[in-house]
Amino acid sequence: MELVIKSDNFEEKVIKSSKPVLVDFWATWCGPCQMQGPVIEQLADEAKDFYVGKVNVDEEPDLQMRYGISSIPSLLIFNNGECVKTLVGFHTKEQILNEMSGIIK
Repeated sequence: MELVIKSDNFEEKVIKSSKPVLVDFWATWCGPCQMQGPVIEQLADEAKDFYVGKVNVDEEPDLQMRYGISSIPSLLIFNNGECVKTLVGFHTKEQILNEMSGIIK
């Protein structure tokens, strides 16, 4: 299940997470984000070694600014409270899993 991440739960859901977290920064008006959405949803349903969350940049401009998001979709991978990888643009499930495999222990 996808986590809905907002400023008020970011610390708890992402920074303090016991597992790595893939965070999708997206917007409803973004075409590539709409293509990325089903991939993120599938990963969220299948992931056991990491969590998957989404941040709507229109609703959370503070988080967008905090992480310097200038292009969407942007996928940020957090591990132990740190952003360890940023993927910009559409990525396939396989590409994302490949990136996550280097982080998941």
